[in-house]
Amino acid sequence: MDDIEVPQYFICPISLQIMKDPVTAITGITYDRESIEHWLFTSKNTTCPVSKQPLPKESGLTPNHTLRRLIQAWCTQNASHGIDRIPTPKPPLDRFQVLKLIKHLSQPHQLQLKTVRQLEFLAAGSERNRNPMVEAGVPKAMLLFIATCFKNGQINGIEEALSVLNFIPIPSAELKQLLAENDHIIDSLTWVLCCEMENHPTVKSHAMIVLKAIVKPGSSSVLLETLKPEFFKAIVRGLRSGITQEGINAALHVLLEASPWGRNRIMMAEVGAVFELIELELGLPERRTTELILGILLHLCSCADGRAQFLSHVGGIAVVSNRIFRVSAAADDRAILILSMICKYSSGTSPVLEEMLKVGAVKKLWSLLQLDCAAYLKDKAREILRSYSKEWKDSPCYGVSQDLHI
Repeated sequence: MDDIEVPQYFICPISLQIMKDPVTAITGITYDRESIEHWLFTSKNTTCPVSKQPLPKESGLTPNHTLRRLIQAWCTQNASHGIDRIPTPKPPLDRFQVLKLIKHLSQPHQLQLKTVRQLEFLAAGSERNRNPMVEAGVPKAMLLFIATCFKNGQINGIEEALSVLNFIPIPSAELKQLLAENDHIIDSLTWVLCCEMENHPTVKSHAMIVLKAIVKPGSSSVLLETLKPEFFKAIVRGLRSGITQEGINAALHVLLEASPWGRNRIMMAEVGAVFELIELELGLPERRTTELILGILLHLCSCADGRAQFLSHVGGIAVVSNRIFRVSAAADDRAILILSMICKYSSGTSPVLEEMLKVGAVKKLWSLLQLDCAAYLKDKAREILRSYSKEWKDSPCYGVSQDLHI
């Protein structure tokens, strides 16, 4: 084949291989379907690789049947040179095929398992399968399937159903109605987090990601106000059980969305969330994870139980102080507000003040006054320094910073 000259227009601009399923984008450039779908949907690009023009995902890709037939004919003519004829692509999945599959979910469990696995295969197969699956109501069907498994104590099929939900989005309007009509959806996902399964980290991570999609900004306040202690216990247990990084961040998003409600903060503190968050942060996670952890700790430190748990951890003040100036402006903001809250509600007790001095928190507060940052953060730092200046007056920080007015 190295001796045969392949027509240039048979070659995909992305893979540089002969196209098997040529499709033309709205920019007029033709690509192999697999390559351009990976470019758009997996790599999350929004421009045409060749022309650099905007290429919206919803614009569609038009099959180039003429070019495909030319390629197939050329392959046939050159079969003696070891070139295989490319097969005719299967027609895309349509909504009616998916609806037929969904009906099988009302059949005996063995047929249900076969159907769920087939849906997983289709969702994983290509991006073009996912739109008709969403339109046919697969996300709702998978959530109801998991709820049924919960009621029957049946774990077979759970992994595949969660995998489907990680491939295709859950439409907001559909989700809102589903949660209003079925009060077991959250309970069933909580149950999944507590189950022992073969592929433990992946299953629990996928469950966390589905919960993140349910408990998201703008979620129903009724939903967030009715979460149970078992829910938070399962989330915290998941954080310590070795799930994936994506699963950890999803769990943290869930806790952050739930933490503005006072009853939720109390339950989170009762199940040891503060301790687990500090332990997680001591592992030096990625930037976004740190921002999420500090955001949750800020909420939890606004309640007495949360502050008590924070102060009972030997690394609490140290790890929060250490993140100042080392992660991001958002992390600085949250860390300083946490220290401010701890000082305010601990009434400046000697052990707390000594710990802040020992771990460098006081030095960080002084440094903050010299930097270009938000005025309210400087005010918080100045307030802390002014309130406990007598306790810290012998610190070297005061000596080197005596020219700063507090």
